[in-house]
Amino acid sequence: MKVLKRSEIDGKYKWKTTDIFESDAAFYARLDELSKKTEILGAYKGKLNDKGLLLEVLRKEEGISKDLNLLGLYAHMKKDEDTKEVKYSAMYDKVVALSVKISSDGSYITPEISAFDGEYLQSLITDKDFADFDYMLSEILRNKAHILSDKEEKLMAEMHNFSSKFKETFTMFDNADILFDKIKTRDGETIELTHGLYGVLLQSHDRRLRKKAYEAMFSAYKRYINTIAANYSGNVMKNVFSAKVRNYDGALDRALSGENVDSIVYENLLEAVDLNVGCLHRYVSLRRKVLGYKTLHFYDMYVPIVADADIKLEYVDAFELVKRALAPMGDEYVKLLEQAYKGGWIDVCENANKRSGAYSTDAYGVHPYVLLNYQQTTHDVFTIAHELGHALHSYYSNKNQPYSKAGYEIFVAEVASTVNEVLLLEYLLKKAKGDERKYLLSYYLDMFRTTLFRQSMFAEFERFAHEMGEKDTPINADSLSEGYKALNRKYYGDDIVYDEFIECEWARIPHFYNAFYVYKYATGIISAVSIADALLNDNQRAVKEYKKFLSAGGSASPVDILKLAGADLRSKEPFEKAMKVFSRVLAELEKEYGKE
Repeated sequence: MKVLKRSEIDGKYKWKTTDIFESDAAFYARLDELSKKTEILGAYKGKLNDKGLLLEVLRKEEGISKDLNLLGLYAHMKKDEDTKEVKYSAMYDKVVALSVKISSDGSYITPEISAFDGEYLQSLITDKDFADFDYMLSEILRNKAHILSDKEEKLMAEMHNFSSKFKETFTMFDNADILFDKIKTRDGETIELTHGLYGVLLQSHDRRLRKKAYEAMFSAYKRYINTIAANYSGNVMKNVFSAKVRNYDGALDRALSGENVDSIVYENLLEAVDLNVGCLHRYVSLRRKVLGYKTLHFYDMYVPIVADADIKLEYVDAFELVKRALAPMGDEYVKLLEQAYKGGWIDVCENANKRSGAYSTDAYGVHPYVLLNYQQTTHDVFTIAHELGHALHSYYSNKNQPYSKAGYEIFVAEVASTVNEVLLLEYLLKKAKGDERKYLLSYYLDMFRTTLFRQSMFAEFERFAHEMGEKDTPINADSLSEGYKALNRKYYGDDIVYDEFIECEWARIPHFYNAFYVYKYATGIISAVSIADALLNDNQRAVKEYKKFLSAGGSASPVDILKLAGADLRSKEPFEKAMKVFSRVLAELEKEYGKE
C-alpha cells in the first residue's frame, strides 16, 4: 500500500494554513514584528503596584500572546504536514526561542502580582476593569504558595528551553526516525508499516497479518528501549524537580493543582476502576470465546468480533453520517460542522512523513483546525466526531470569551469530543439489528476499554513512574517494563497472553510526555455518558446547559465548568453511572451470544 506524497493529495482534503498567514513570508514578517516588541514587557518591571500600569501590561502581554500563538500554530502545523521538512522545523524552533525570550522578559509579572496581599488581590478580582483577568488573578491568589521569586521564575522560564526537549526528542524519533520491519501478506505483497496503517492492520481478520504488524511495530521500540527509557526518565525527573522546587507534595499533586482539579476526582476514578475491573476481565473472556481462540493475544484486542460489520465509508460519507448523529445538538451546531468541512479546517489524509494520529487545535480570531489521517474504518469515523467535538468546543469558547479566558484546561478538553462519540454510537444503535448490533455493542465496550480502563491504566503507570522518581528508585527499561506488565495483568486478567512485547508498549505512548494527561480521557467518557444521556432525553434544556459549558472556556475551575453541563465529578455518581453502563452493555452482548 503506497503512502501518497502531500503534493498528490487533493487540496479540498487539506487544511488552509493561509487563513493564519498567507505565506511563509507573511509568517516571518509577523515574527520579525513581534521580535521587536519583546522589550515592551520588561519596561513595567517593578511598577505593577500601580493599578493602571498593571492593567496596561496585562493587555500588552495578551496581545503578544495572541501573536505568538498564531506563529507557533502555523509553524507547528506546517511541521506536522511533513516532519522531515527541515525549514519548518527551523521555523518552529525560532518561535520556541522567541517564546522563551518573551516568557523570560515577562517572568516577573506573576511573582509581582503574587506578592500583593490577599485583600488587594481580591479587590482586583472584583474590579470590573480587570474582568478579563479575574480568573487568572484568582488562580494567582490560590497558587501564591507555589510561585517563586522573580529571579527563580526567570530561571525556570529559561530552563524550559532545554527541559522541554524530552518530548520533542521522542516526537522526532517516533515520527521521522523510527523504522519498522516490512510485512509480507499471504499474497506476497510487501507492506511498509506506518503508525496510521498499524491501527488498520490490527483490525484485520487475518490473524497472521495482525501478529506480523504487532511484532513489526513493537520489535522496533524494543530495539531502542534503553534509549527511550533514558529519555522518558529524564522527563519524569524534570517533573519531579519542578514539583519539588514549587513546594508541591509530588508531581501528581502539581499536575492536579495546576488545573485546579480536586484530588477527589482522581481518587474517584481509580476507586471506580478497582471496583469494576472484573467487568473488563469478563469482556476479555467473552472476546476470546467469541473469536474462538484457546489463547488470546494483545494483537487480538482490536479486531472486531463480528466479521464484515465494520463501517467502511469514504470520507465524504463518513462526515455526513457524523452530521446526522450530532443533530440533537441543534441546527447551529450542524451548520458549524458544515463550515468546518467546507472551510479548510480539516487536514484529512495520511501522507508521507505527516505526523501520525489526530488532533484539534485552535487559532483565536481565525478558526479551529483538525488533523486526521483518515482510513476507512469505524474507528476513523468516530475520530471525525471526536476531533470535531474539540474543534467546536474551541469555537464556542473563542466566540464567547476574551483571549485571556478562552483557553480551557485539558481536564475538560476530552469531554466535548467524547460526547460526540457517544451520540454517534447511540444513533447507530437505534437502527442496528443482528450482527450489526453485536458489532456496535462490542464497539461500545471497546470504547470503554480503551478510553476509560486503558487510560486509567496509563494513569496508574504514570503515577508508578513518578513515584519511583520521587523515591530515588532507578528508572530504567527493566523497572518501567516490569511495572507496565504488572498493570496489564491487573487490568486484563487471565484470559490473555503476556508476551515479550506488551511489557514495552509504554515506550510507544506519546502522551506520557505530558504528565498526568491521560486520566482525563477516562473522566471525559464518564462525564460524556451523563451529558449525552441528557442531550438525548431532555434535549432542549440539556442543549442549553451544554452550550454554557462549551462557551465557558477557562473562565472558572474546570470541575465547576463541567457542573454547568450536569456532571459533578466531586461525587461518585457519574463514575458509578458510567460503570453501570459498561456492565449493562456487556450483559447485552453476553446475552446476544448466549442465544446462539
